[in-house]
Amino acid sequence: MRTEILRADDASIARAAQIIRSGGLVAFPTETVYGLGADALNADAVRKIFIAKDRPFDDPLIVHIAHVQQLALLARPIPERVWDLTERFWPGPLTLVLPKTDRVPEITTGGLDTVAVRAPAHPVARKLIEMSGCPIAAPSANRFGRPSPTTAQHVLEDLDGRIELILDDGPTPIGVESTVLDLTEDPPMVLRPGGVTLEALQEILGEVRLLSSSAREAAKRSPGTRYRHYAPRAQLLLAESGELEQIVRGLLKAGKQVGVMVRQSRLQCSPAPLVLSVIQMPLDLSEYAQRLFAALRELDAHGVDVIVVEKIEERGLGRAIMDRLRKASSGEQFRV
Repeated sequence: MRTEILRADDASIARAAQIIRSGGLVAFPTETVYGLGADALNADAVRKIFIAKDRPFDDPLIVHIAHVQQLALLARPIPERVWDLTERFWPGPLTLVLPKTDRVPEITTGGLDTVAVRAPAHPVARKLIEMSGCPIAAPSANRFGRPSPTTAQHVLEDLDGRIELILDDGPTPIGVESTVLDLTEDPPMVLRPGGVTLEALQEILGEVRLLSSSAREAAKRSPGTRYRHYAPRAQLLLAESGELEQIVRGLLKAGKQVGVMVRQSRLQCSPAPLVLSVIQMPLDLSEYAQRLFAALRELDAHGVDVIVVEKIEERGLGRAIMDRLRKASSGEQFRV
């Protein structure tokens, strides 16, 4: 299969919509990351997503809609608090987990009786859904477990020859995936932190819980909770600011090529060609999130053995950033 990249103008979106209607796969930008889309109600088309990504079939997909009125096609019953949430956060980076209707194939939901739904804010994504005439199932447009794609080139690196078309509209503005909020729990539970913060949800709902390690059944209802995700090829280590320099020096002494992502620290190790690559991450959390996955891919491209990332505070968007970094590291420890 030949994968094309087209600028996301009206003609290209119309062509992409035809591919979706025909049961094919299209990568497209959302405000969070690039998604890999298929007709969410076409089981054969959705199966192609899992195959293209090498994704486990029990990992549920998020279904994207253009208008809140389409929610009734996918979910029933719909609790009253949904309307307060959609009025505030849709279109936008909030995914709601609700009981599914029979119209939604089990393959789309990973065999679950719940469905994850959101209305993206990106104009290209919204136009594609409208022109396709169907809800679009769309996980991130990358090979399973890799850092999520925030540019069309990232998509091509992972999925070239596996999908028909990539719509290119430049870098995505948020850079981390949507928040997943489970409304089948009482009180509601954030299964995956993302572009809508816990604090913002609490303003609308009052009590909102965060997914705990003991809530294994709840975790199954969200992508990005059970398998290693977002991982670069290099090993990723998380470090407090005060221990970062010592860890880096130890790795360099062991003969490793090291990549470092720092925000606050002044690293005193002198960079040497092909040995130490340093990326200064933004202080602003929104800018950090937008840069996160691209920075991981950039360090991978440098051929480093280990990436050491300075931890950040877990508040607001920092909670989502640290969630992605923990899952990318899987708690691994490097031995020197």
